[in-house]
Amino acid sequence: MHTLDAILAESAKRHKHLCPRQVLGARMGLLAAELLGIELPRSDKRLLVIAETDGCTVDGLIAATGCRVGSRTLHIQDFGKVAATFTDTYSEDTIRIVPRREARTLAMENAPTARNNWEAMLLGYQVMSTSELFIVQRVKLKMPLSEMISRPTRKAICEICEEEIMNGREVVNHGVVLCLACAGESYYHCSVDSPTAELFDCTMES
Repeated sequence: MHTLDAILAESAKRHKHLCPRQVLGARMGLLAAELLGIELPRSDKRLLVIAETDGCTVDGLIAATGCRVGSRTLHIQDFGKVAATFTDTYSEDTIRIVPRREARTLAMENAPTARNNWEAMLLGYQVMSTSELFIVQRVKLKMPLSEMISRPTRKAICEICEEEIMNGREVVNHGVVLCLACAGESYYHCSVDSPTAELFDCTMES
């Protein structure tokens, strides 16, 4: 297992600098591994991480755990919270870790030489005890783990937009196979009443 200093150096390299939330992400990953009895970093699918933000914290989580979006071992559920849930995919033990509300104040007490609040958090979060820094909850995933991890060989075609759907993410509504967008869960809408294929020619001519 890498040291916190080495993990933070890796996170800072990825993020172009080091900030307090990267420290929180790194320490959440280390604490989760300790509580679940898992060695870090991972290059397999033993650990599933669900991050509740898409910000700086994620770089710390990646550096600590080795979990990545591209390997489907890191999922983002953007609730705007510096929090993460960790599942041992072998035992299905699952914990959620979130910083204590008073962590910022305690960070200042743990870094008395800091020049400002930001530096106090950056330094304090590195030396505070886990009990001062975090709340740990035992939780259960609402979705079966097999669905969270997905099935990489499974493919389907949406019967409305005709786009390919990977990893078992299609839904079946009254016998019709749909992608999530066509099933009403889209994060976007078309700006004009014409098929997307007719809007732009995306080919590049040299």
